[in-house]
Amino acid sequence: MGTFGWAGEIRHIYLSGAANQFVVHGNVNDRFLLADESTGGSRIGNLTDYFREVQLQKFDLILSYELGSGLTIERGEELYRQLRFSDDFPKDPPGAIGFLDSFLRFCVNLRNLSPGEVEESLAGRNFHVAVLIKTAELVFPVAKQIRDYQLNSMASAVRAWSNETHFTEQNLAVFLISENLNDLNHILAQNQRAAQIEIPMPELAELTAAFAYFEKEYPVALKNFQGLAGEVAGRLAGATIGSIEALLKRREYESEPLLEKDFADLKKCLVEQDSQGLIEFLEPTRTLDDVYGHDAIKTWMRQDIELWKQGDLAAMPMGYLLCGPVGTGKTYIVECLAGEAGVPVVKMKNFRDRWVGSTEGNLEKIFGLLHALGRCIVFIDEADQALGSRDSGSGDSGVSGRVYSMMAKEMSDSQNRGRILWILASSRPDLIEVDLKRPGRVDVKIPLFPAHEAGEAYHLIRALGKKHDLDLPKECPEDLLPLVPGLVTAGAAESIAVKVYRQVKTDSITAEEALRDCLDEYQNPIPPDVMDFQITIAVREASDLDFVPEEFRKYQEAKPGPTGGVSFD
Repeated sequence: MGTFGWAGEIRHIYLSGAANQFVVHGNVNDRFLLADESTGGSRIGNLTDYFREVQLQKFDLILSYELGSGLTIERGEELYRQLRFSDDFPKDPPGAIGFLDSFLRFCVNLRNLSPGEVEESLAGRNFHVAVLIKTAELVFPVAKQIRDYQLNSMASAVRAWSNETHFTEQNLAVFLISENLNDLNHILAQNQRAAQIEIPMPELAELTAAFAYFEKEYPVALKNFQGLAGEVAGRLAGATIGSIEALLKRREYESEPLLEKDFADLKKCLVEQDSQGLIEFLEPTRTLDDVYGHDAIKTWMRQDIELWKQGDLAAMPMGYLLCGPVGTGKTYIVECLAGEAGVPVVKMKNFRDRWVGSTEGNLEKIFGLLHALGRCIVFIDEADQALGSRDSGSGDSGVSGRVYSMMAKEMSDSQNRGRILWILASSRPDLIEVDLKRPGRVDVKIPLFPAHEAGEAYHLIRALGKKHDLDLPKECPEDLLPLVPGLVTAGAAESIAVKVYRQVKTDSITAEEALRDCLDEYQNPIPPDVMDFQITIAVREASDLDFVPEEFRKYQEAKPGPTGGVSFD
């Protein structure tokens, strides 16, 4: 078992004297592979086990506090009894923090006492003392108002442990453990004298070591993959060791070995479970061959995918923006792109929360999961609503502005190039902040348009009707052509195809007859003025006019109409 990167960083910072207080966040609730000194083998433990047995094994005394269980002596109980400080451990946060503050000051004073004033074995000693505050976001939550004196006084007391000289000269290490940094009171989260340490999702090497251990612990569950720890680990990248362990325990108990066909669903379930419903996987069961039309767009995307597969990332975009009227198939084309690339599509769900700091905490968790997945596409639908804005005003307590800031930073992180491809979709891209659409975050802006004329609309309806086994003529019948509307989106065509299918089944007529009936009094679900307006915006957003069919280029010169639509000079 090697040292984790984050653990090495803690050690380096502490031994250098740069900081004695650490805000540990991220994957703090996972399980970790530890050396078992009693057996000479390995075992799985939690973060507290790792601190006690590995990170802080040379410390004389380790105290921990958790809201539910109160104060606990994790190591050095005999020494604590020798100090004879107090056996009355308060459980409530103010009492516990006050107790810890008094005890740490007592330890400081021991350094200045002579043998005549205290036991000889204790006098002048500078004991190595560590304090772990678990679920620190519950002990020190984000203050709802600036006058929350009790909360702020507790946080100030803990902050003092990191900057008062007598504490910094003490062999003291303090760990504030919080799953999400944004859920922790800003007095501690933004303490310049504390080091922020993120525990990432397990990397491939960690998962491989864990599976090598699991092979012995769960031989039935993994009997088909003995000796293939690295391969299995790669297939489940993005899941936590804890969730994998729970899965294997169930399979072992039920005597159900893992099978090759299980992995796709398992990874999806494990990652969605770890995200607590903040993301979902879209199954890439299609390719760009399933996209009707859009030839220039498909060519461009295929070229990018080929660069991606070859590892030539210099020209690989950081992100796409798909824009166009409602129903033009933005989600569909993302699924097809993912199938072509052979990577999972992660859709960000509603990460906004009404509780102070929770929205930012949810985003923090999502980013951690994305970093662990390896290559993936991140799809943000209705991006104009989801991504926030630079100037959010006071209506949402600044949440929208903080979401904007976090998203902007993550989307422009050059380390994500070739690992995460961001795809934003919106029918109102004009409402997305300009900075979020700039090159380096969104390099390619792709407009999607409805079928322009009746013949094209018919072929779109016919293509979507094949899913329902509708037998429509290859070419549109002459008497039917006048009934087929123009500016039909993929969504509208799908709706027409379903209606035709229903009428074929209920009225026992041919698909052609049913289509004629459906189109006889058809009304486009998108009002013409709204359609024109959204087409105009899509044309103006396009990063390359090759993406814009000739018949739509006139919208470049369109002006807003009196009803919110457009007019042409």
